[in-house]
Order: sequence, then structure tokens, then C-alpha cells
Amino acid sequence: YQEVELPLVTVLAHLEINGFLVDDHQLKEFADKLGEKIDALTNEIYMLAGEEFNINSPKQLGVILFEKLELKPVKKTKTGYATNADVLEKLRDKHPIVNFIMEYRQLAKLKSTYCDGLRAVVNPNTHRIHSVFTQTVTVTGRLSSTEPNLQNIPTRTELGREIRKMFVAKEGYVLVDADYSQIELRVLAHIANDKTMINAFRNNEDIHAVTASQVLGIPLEDVTKEQRSSAKAVNFGIVYGIGAFSLAKDINVSVPEAKRYIDDYLTHYSGVKAYMDKVTASAEKDGWAVTMFGRKRFIPEILSTNKTVKALGKRIAMNTPIQGTAADIIKIAMIRVYRRLKEELPEAKLILQVHDELIVEAPEAQADKAAQILTEEMQGAVKLAVPLTADAKEGRSWYEAH
Repeated sequence: YQEVELPLVTVLAHLEINGFLVDDHQLKEFADKLGEKIDALTNEIYMLAGEEFNINSPKQLGVILFEKLELKPVKKTKTGYATNADVLEKLRDKHPIVNFIMEYRQLAKLKSTYCDGLRAVVNPNTHRIHSVFTQTVTVTGRLSSTEPNLQNIPTRTELGREIRKMFVAKEGYVLVDADYSQIELRVLAHIANDKTMINAFRNNEDIHAVTASQVLGIPLEDVTKEQRSSAKAVNFGIVYGIGAFSLAKDINVSVPEAKRYIDDYLTHYSGVKAYMDKVTASAEKDGWAVTMFGRKRFIPEILSTNKTVKALGKRIAMNTPIQGTAADIIKIAMIRVYRRLKEELPEAKLILQVHDELIVEAPEAQADKAAQILTEEMQGAVKLAVPLTADAKEGRSWYEAH
């Protein structure tokens, strides 16, 4: 409370007051471009459907897909047919209209949420977006951002990433963006005191490849791209207390195979296994889990007699110390970056935090110094059994700096 949350209040006020400059002209152009694409898709959909209808109405869409085009319904709801993303995904190769509808939805959401939505909250005097940051919303200790939520600007699709081009530095300035590399896995290695994991991070090895080689019992240099990406899903899944069923879905294998993967993982990372047993046992005893810095999260679910609810409680107990500690660390880093910039580069300002990334707007001539401060303070925020690494990039826009 005294060393993290209270000093952070000042930093967050500073973030909200500074805001993030938006290139309104570019945002409008992007909205128009999306509008044109949406119109073209609408015409395609009407042509394939043989009539005009309201694409945004699940009811009308259901009638077109399942009655007129006679596709096989996946699931019925009270009001008609289900047409959510999962359903459309299953119908993808049954009729060309489905892909167009999926793309239409994606673009319509981008346009309404991000283009029109962001333009509505740009401050007319500063031309900046002044998001609201809250310290007391999430249960894990992460910050949350609202009006607008700058923490969920899409990154997975090329079009989503385009949105980041609208977030720019003011004239004569650049954005310096630094993010932690795999902070949650590093925290896990430290808290669980797992020797295999600690060595991999200390030797700067690729942790996902190391996991694949450990679990599959093959030499590191023989790990394929596919094996690495399955191991990556397991690494991140373990952090969230994933079960065999969810993992099987994520990496496209059978449930027994996924279960074997998890079991093999826990055999090789025995420190992680011991940590999970210890943390769930103590949560069952106390009714809460705690981060490295003493942040408590109460977990009533773990005391439930309902098996499903109890299993959720166990997952929460495993994940809270990891995600919560990572959230605490970035908060400490923010306070340190803020103080150092104030002292050494008063013209550079911290303007945004997105979970494990920090963004500073700095005069062009001071960009390298700002990057150095960001990296040093993020890496030095706390001493763990493994190095914390942060990489800084710079650019005129958030897109370029990311």
C-alpha cells in the first residue's frame, strides 16, 4: 500500500493528464477505408443470399443461413438459431457466404469500437485521448483502463494493428516503447524455484524450445516450429492452471495426449509441480493466495463443495501469485521510470501502460536516453532468481515502436 499503490496514484494521474496523441485525420481516413470495405462485403453477402437483410440481426441471419441456404444448424437458441463466432467457424467451409459474414463482423466491430469509438473520446482541445486508469478493478492487481480501454487495442490481425498507427508522438517527439519479455514465466521460475526453468532463463535460452525438448525428450536443436508452438501453449497454459481438455483444444490433440503432455511437463519441471501443490494447499487452508509483495486475493471458490467451482478456485490459486506478482513488478517499474524521467528528462513523459509494456513520449534528441531509463528501471524493478529483460523500440507511432 505504502510503497506501490500510493506512489502509483501520482503516476496514473500523470498518465491521464498527459494522454496519448491521436492523428485524427488518419483515423478518419481509416474509418472511411473500413466503411468502403464493409459496403463491398455487404453487397457480396446480399448477392450470395439472394436478398437484402439485416446482417447484424442474428435472427435474420439465422433464417438466411439455415432456412434459405439450408446449412445444417449447429445449435438452436430460444429465439432461433445460434450464429455466434464458434458456430460460423464450424460452417466456414460449407458455404462461401460464411467467410464474408465473419469478415464483415470483424470490420464492423473495428469500425464502431475503434474508429468511431476512439474519435468520440478524443479531447477536442488537446487532440489526445485521456484514458482513465483504475487500481481497484481487477482481482489480480493489474491496472484497468476505461473510456476508452487502451489495453485491448487489437494486435492479432493486420487491420487491428493498423489502429496503432493512429497513436502518434507530437511534433519533434518520438514514442519509446519497452515491454518485458515473458515476465509471467520468469516470475513462475523464481517463485517455484524450478532449476530447469531458472537455468534456461539464465542462459538466455528459448524457453519454449527448452520445454519442447524436455517434455518430448529430444535434443534442443531438433525441436520443430510446431513442437515449439505446442510447448508455448503448455507453458502459458500452466501459468493459468490449464486442464487437459482446454489444452487439447488449444494445440489440436486428443485429451489423453494433452493430459500426457501436462504430466510430462510437471515431471520435468518438478519445482513447478511442487509450487502448484503448495499454493493450492495453502489457499485451501487460508482461503486466499498472495503475491510476492503481499497482495492478497481471497478465493472463496476453493472452499466450495461443487467440484467444478473448486477446480476453478485451484486454478485461481495457481495463477494469482504469478499474474499478480507480474502486475506488482510493472507498477514498481512505472514509479521508478516516472521518478527518473522527472529528474533526468523532464520533457519526456510516461503516457501508457499495457500490462507488460510501457510507453514514453520523448523529444527526438532524447529518445536513446529515454530508452535507456525505461530498460534500466524495468529490468531493475525487482531482483529475481532469473534476469528480467525488457526491450525498447522507438518510432513516430505506436505501430512503429511496437
